[in-house]
Amino acid sequence: MDRIHITDLEAALNHWRARCPAGAGAALAPEVAALAEVYGELVYRRQQAAHAASLPPAARAAWLAWYATTADTPCIAICSTAQGDAVCKGCGRTEDEVRRWPSMSPYRKRAVWRRITQEGTAWRFNRYADRARVA
Repeated sequence: MDRIHITDLEAALNHWRARCPAGAGAALAPEVAALAEVYGELVYRRQQAAHAASLPPAARAAWLAWYATTADTPCIAICSTAQGDAVCKGCGRTEDEVRRWPSMSPYRKRAVWRRITQEGTAWRFNRYADRARVA
């Protein structure tokens, strides 16, 4: 099941807050208001993720618009799965994730991004971090 982690909601909220600051009377931009409602519900319920299918349409649209501004793939063009590694040394994805990436939903892709970022062992996070900034 597709889920959106609270850290992705935070990133999307910060994205929209920077682009659409609160107006007169502290009115929130529609995207910020929609995402903040979901975020607040997660915090209140002490949950780490929301089911993508349960998001209100405005929140889903705002999240997907933020997602469209992020890097699509963690690839840094050093793919060790082509040499037989089960996990790519360059990006940290498994061979199966590399193969299925084009057909993955945005929610599944962000879950993979979250995992490889937390692990921080892929070369994109250390020896080739400068290459990852351009990607």
